[in-house]
Amino acid sequence: MAPMKHTLVALVEDKPGVLNRVANLFRRRGFNIDSITVGHSEKPDISRMTIVVDGSGASVEQVRKQLDKLIETVKVQDITSESIVVREMALIKVKATSATRSEIMQIVDIFRANIVDVSMESLIIEVTGDEEKLDSLLNLLRTFEIKEVVRTGRIAMTRGSTTTSEPGRKPISAED
Repeated sequence: MAPMKHTLVALVEDKPGVLNRVANLFRRRGFNIDSITVGHSEKPDISRMTIVVDGSGASVEQVRKQLDKLIETVKVQDITSESIVVREMALIKVKATSATRSEIMQIVDIFRANIVDVSMESLIIEVTGDEEKLDSLLNLLRTFEIKEVVRTGRIAMTRGSTTTSEPGRKPISAED
């Protein structure tokens, strides 16, 4: 089976060193992490990791099972084949002169992005969407000279009433 991008969601204990242990697990198995985002979840003391890796289904499943065995891991699921909502955010600093500022602002408006900082020589643009939207905006802004880019990496959530629970496991609740 050909390698493809997989999106894993892991709920882990919010403790020092957990991110390092997760990253080391992927490193030891030869996986390059395309992106990893970590933040608080709806449950106190639990963080949610969204990890994007390239690999075959079998090798990603093997590393998913090993991740599930880590003591700090509460739940982990490969949501690649699920119906999911995927977003990424970027801050883009682009060179802007008085001659180019209005053209940049029109492009930003088309992409439903926001200008969050204005200076004499540059604009900082905030954009949220899927990876293709961010890549398209970046390609258009390259003609104006991009000075700096910061991207969050992918975050994802299953659509509808399904949660990141594995089959046979109960959904996360406040009582857990």
